[in-house]
Amino acid sequence: MRWDHLGDEPAATTDPALFGAGAVTTRTFDTPEFRGITFHEVRARSIVNRVPGASRMPFEWTVNPYRGCTHACVYCFARKTHSYLDLDTGIGFDSQIVVKINAPELLRRQLASRRWQGAHIAMGTNVDCYQRAEGRYRLMPGIIAALRDHANPFSILTKGTLILRDLELLRQAADVTEVGISVSVGFTDQQLWRTVEPGTPSPQRRLDVVRTLTGHGIGCGVLMAPVIPFLGDRPEQLRETVRAIAEAGATSVTPLVLHLRPGAREWFMAWLREHHPGLVGRYERMYADGAYAPTWYQRRITRQVHELAAEFGIGPAHRGASRRIPEPDAPALAGPTQLTLL
Repeated sequence: MRWDHLGDEPAATTDPALFGAGAVTTRTFDTPEFRGITFHEVRARSIVNRVPGASRMPFEWTVNPYRGCTHACVYCFARKTHSYLDLDTGIGFDSQIVVKINAPELLRRQLASRRWQGAHIAMGTNVDCYQRAEGRYRLMPGIIAALRDHANPFSILTKGTLILRDLELLRQAADVTEVGISVSVGFTDQQLWRTVEPGTPSPQRRLDVVRTLTGHGIGCGVLMAPVIPFLGDRPEQLRETVRAIAEAGATSVTPLVLHLRPGAREWFMAWLREHHPGLVGRYERMYADGAYAPTWYQRRITRQVHELAAEFGIGPAHRGASRRIPEPDAPALAGPTQLTLL
């Protein structure tokens, strides 16, 4: 297992090691929710990661306290990152979880550095920070508290209902900085959910998270992702999903069509051959030119979802000032511009 260059992108292998092999402790827990899962506890040397300039992401900095994810989504684009550790990108990604146990203290230290300028930090962009492991390791309360104490704007994208455990911390953070929360719900089809997202809470439970957050004054958008070609893109499916999102009180809905990067592509196609062999040829043609569906198809889905959002009354998200407390012994200054997660 290659631990010496643990980063969030391939380019990170040219950087100094984030931790060495001697810093890794491997554990298993004989409880039903963690049976068959191995946790590799590490003490990271860095926790705030810069997004590569070539990335399509609309933010520059991320925090990822975990690597690998028990949500086991067959399409997860982050699967490739496990190969950087010589870990399997299929079952290994679902069951070999790296836990950066010192993430909260490390983040607090980095936020206090004079070199840190208070830029927006996105979480849940690689793997879900509220996956099942968070119930045991409880890293997010310390992370949110650090961001709150430094009035640092941040966003969280999740499929996990465990985020509600930290509701009070999120409310406190929202009092001093801009907090963006998005829940991922690509479809409401129960059968599709059980096969492509077997380790996640149901779409209905995720929409309950949206409902609860908005009910407590924390605006919550929905990333309608992924829209899965030929399985979740029928007009009636899109309508039902957007309707449910609107009824949950989401502040916005942003569709994202399935993309199949290396690592995820192989795993998803193996799943497709087993469950929907008749679609294999159609997928090979649709994704013949790379990881993304054709532009015309993406635009069609986006147009349909936006029209449905307007029909069901989902308005655009509103932004406020990103920092709401002045620096000590200094007049209040305009904070950094927030980079929206969506």
